[in-house]
Amino acid sequence: MRKTLIVSALALALTLSACDRTPTSDTGATPAVAVSQADIAAETERLNQWFEKKYEEQLQFSPLQLTFQGRKDLYDQIDDLSEQAQLDQVAWQKASVEEMESAFDYAKLNDEAKFSYDLWKLQYENARDGVPFMADGYAFDQMNGAQSFFPTVMISFHKVEEESDYTAYVSRLKASARAFDQLLERGRKSAGQGIRPPKFAYEGVIDQSRKVITGAPFTSGKDSAIWADAQAKADELVKNGKISAERAAELKAEARKALLEQFKPAYERIIAWCQEDLPNAAVNATGVGSTHPNGKAYYEYQLRQMTTTDMSAEEIHALGLKEVERIRGEMTALKDKVGFEGDLDAFFSFIDSDPQFNFPNTDAGRQAYIDQATQAIDNIKKELPNYFGLLPKADLVVKRVEAFREQDGAAQHYFPGTPDGSRPGIYYAHLSDMSAMPKPELEVIAYHEGLPGHHMQISIAQELTGVPKFRTQAGFTAYAEGWGLYSEWLAKEMPNTYQDPYSEFGRLSSEMWRAIRLVVDTGLHAKGWTEQQAVEYFDANSAVPLAAIKSEVQRYLIMPGQATAYKIGMIRIQELRRKAEAELGEKFDIKGFHDTVLGGGALPLTLLGKRVDQWIARVKAEQG
Repeated sequence: MRKTLIVSALALALTLSACDRTPTSDTGATPAVAVSQADIAAETERLNQWFEKKYEEQLQFSPLQLTFQGRKDLYDQIDDLSEQAQLDQVAWQKASVEEMESAFDYAKLNDEAKFSYDLWKLQYENARDGVPFMADGYAFDQMNGAQSFFPTVMISFHKVEEESDYTAYVSRLKASARAFDQLLERGRKSAGQGIRPPKFAYEGVIDQSRKVITGAPFTSGKDSAIWADAQAKADELVKNGKISAERAAELKAEARKALLEQFKPAYERIIAWCQEDLPNAAVNATGVGSTHPNGKAYYEYQLRQMTTTDMSAEEIHALGLKEVERIRGEMTALKDKVGFEGDLDAFFSFIDSDPQFNFPNTDAGRQAYIDQATQAIDNIKKELPNYFGLLPKADLVVKRVEAFREQDGAAQHYFPGTPDGSRPGIYYAHLSDMSAMPKPELEVIAYHEGLPGHHMQISIAQELTGVPKFRTQAGFTAYAEGWGLYSEWLAKEMPNTYQDPYSEFGRLSSEMWRAIRLVVDTGLHAKGWTEQQAVEYFDANSAVPLAAIKSEVQRYLIMPGQATAYKIGMIRIQELRRKAEAELGEKFDIKGFHDTVLGGGALPLTLLGKRVDQWIARVKAEQG
C-alpha cells in the first residue's frame, strides 16, 4: 500500500484530501459563445499561475509536507495538529475556491485546466464534508500513529547537509512534544464521545512508543534508533568538513537534551494515556457503524472518499462476494495444474505450512527476501519502455521497516522519493516474522509497491511538468491502490514474471486478498461483524498466514473504507482498458493508454474515465 497519513497522526496537513464524487462546475446557464484558442490559452495560463501561488500558500500549513518534497522551508517546525488548525485549513480552502470561481471563466479553459479546476474545488468539498467527522479518526493507532511516524520522518526524511539542518533537527525534536500533546487532546475529546480504537490499537501504540524510548539516552543498553541517527548525522557533518568535532559534540548534546526533556516525556504521556483508556477499549471489536455515535454516516463518507464513487456498502459487499467466488475458481484450476490432491482448503493449508514456501526466520533469510524483491523489480525495470512512454526519474530501493515500528505480518508499504529524483522511493517490508512473508507472494508485492506499481505512478505524478504542482502531489486511494493492483495483473503480461506456478498463485492470493477486503471491510463497518468473524472469513478464503490475516483485519478496523479502494480502482482501470481496446482496435497502443492513465497525476475514478474517453476520441480523430 502507498503509505498515507490519516487524521490519526501527522497527516492532517500531509495528505491532500481525496475527491469523492463526479465534479460539477458552476458554469451558469449562459448560452455558449465561441471562444478562441488564444482566449483558452490565456485563461488556462492565468489559472495555472494562480494554482502555483495558491498551492505554495497551502504548503505553508505543513512543514512536513515541504520536507517530503525535498524542501527545507520551515525545516525547524512541525505541523500544527490541533482541531482548530484543521478548521483553519478548511476555511482557507473555502476562500480559495470562492476566489477561483469569481476570477476565472471555466468555459475558457482547456480540458487539462478544467480537470485542475474541478480537483481544486473537490479537495475543498471533501475536506468540508469531513468536518463533522473530525472526532471519528483515531489520534493514535498501531498503523498510522505519530508515535512511529515521527521518528521515521526524522531518521529517513530530515536530511542534514549543513549545520543549520542539524539545529532544525533539534528544534523538531523539541516541537514533537507540542504536536503529540495536540493529538492527545484530540484523542481525549474523541474518547469523551465514546470514540476510541480497539484494545489492540492501544497495545500497539504502547509497544511502539516504548521501543522508541528504549536504549540510550533514555535507558541503559545500546543506542535507541533516534539517538543513533542524531549522532550519525552530526558525525557526517564532521566527515564532510561542515563542522568541527567540537561543534559536533555540542550539537549532539543539544539533541540529547531535547530527547530527554521534550521527546521522552511526550512519549511517556502517550503511553500513560493509552494505558489509562485501555480498559474502555473493545477486545473483539466491531466496526465504526456499530461503535461510533455517527458511525453509519462516517462510514458512508469514508467509502465515498476512498473509492471516489457513490457505491453503497451493500453494493461493495456484493461485489466482493462475487469476486471471491471468481478467484476461488482460478485458484482451484491452478491447484489442479500443479497436481495437488485435495480440495482448495487443503491447498491453502499446504501453502501456509510447508517450509519450502518460507524464508528462514534469520537475518540471512531477511536479506534473501530483500535481494529477491530487488531482482524482481530490476527485471521489470528492463521491460518498462515496452509498456510506458512516461518513465520515472527517481530510483527505488527495498528496505526493512525500522525496528521501532516493525510489526509481525503487517502490510508492506511505499514511501515516495522527492520530485527531483534526488531521494529514491522506498519499498518497506516488515521482516520481523518471516513466516508472514511467504515466497509465493514476494513477486506480486514487489510489483505492487515498486514497479510498475506505486513507485511508477507516484514518481511520474511528482515529475509531471504539464499540470499545476498541486496535482503532482494529489492522492486518491482508489486511483493509487487501483493502479497498484492493476500493476500486479499487468506484470503478468511482461517477460520473466510469475514463472513459478506458485508465484502465479501468489498473484491470485493477492487479488483474492483485495476481494476479501470488500467483503470484510463492509462486514465490519456496515454489518456489525466482529474482528473474529472477519478473521474467520478471511482465513476460509485465502492462504494468507494467520498472523498476516489478524494484522490485516486490525488494519481495517482502524482505517474504515480504505481497504475497499484497491479492487474497485483496479476493476475500473481494467474496464477503461477494455473499452479503449474495443473502440480503437488495431489503433490501440498500450503505451498511450498507460501514459493517459498516469500522465495527469492522481484522479478520482470519474475524472479518470473522462480522461481516457478524451484520449480515445483524440486517437480516432488523429488516425481517421
